[in-house]
Parts: sequence; C-alpha cells; structure tokens
Amino acid sequence: MSQHHEPVEARMNDHDSQGNLEEHEHHIVSPVVYLIIFAALLVGTALTVFASYLELGILNPILAIAIAVVKATLVVLFFMHVKYSSKLTKLTVGAGMFTFLILIGMTLSDYISRAWGRW
Repeated sequence: MSQHHEPVEARMNDHDSQGNLEEHEHHIVSPVVYLIIFAALLVGTALTVFASYLELGILNPILAIAIAVVKATLVVLFFMHVKYSSKLTKLTVGAGMFTFLILIGMTLSDYISRAWGRW
C-alpha cells in the first residue's frame, strides 16, 4: 500500500480547497523607480508653488487640488505598493475613495445650497 504524498513545500504553493493561495508573492521594486517617483513628487510640489503665484481666479484651487490628486495617486500606487497588490487591496482602496467622494459631495451640496447673505 504505497501512497503518493507531496512534500510540504509543494503543497504550500498550491491552492487550498477553497481556491485561496496560502502564500503570496512579493513584488520587489527597484530603487530607480522610487527615485523617479520622488522626482515626480518634487516636480509636483514645484508646480503647486508655481501655481500659487498665478492669478487664475476660481481655477486656482481647482489646479491645486488636481496637482495634489496626482501626487497622492503616485504615493498610494508606488510607496504604498497598491499597484502590485491583490485585487482585494485595490478594491478596498477604491471603496475608500468612493466613500470619501460621497462625503465630499454631500458636504459641497450642503455648502452650495445655503442662503448666503440672508442672515
């Protein structure tokens, strides 16, 4: 009665009975990528400072927020390793952003609907 058993190491890399991975692969990011992202964040900071001196009227805060969103996206994707994470992590980040946008939208709808100057 000879039974064939796999080594423990081979079973650890396979799927378990529910289809989940028991061991996750880690992505190694090159230091060059970190330096490029750091340089892009520095350029974004310089753009923010430069944009603060421009007289664009109502577009000043919009431009500042657009630059901040790009910089935050770079930080989340590369420094927080979301770009190389599982789909569940990406879904969690997306759900958090969706919730944040709903809260901002509700706050702005209250702010816009106020009767300014009637107090």
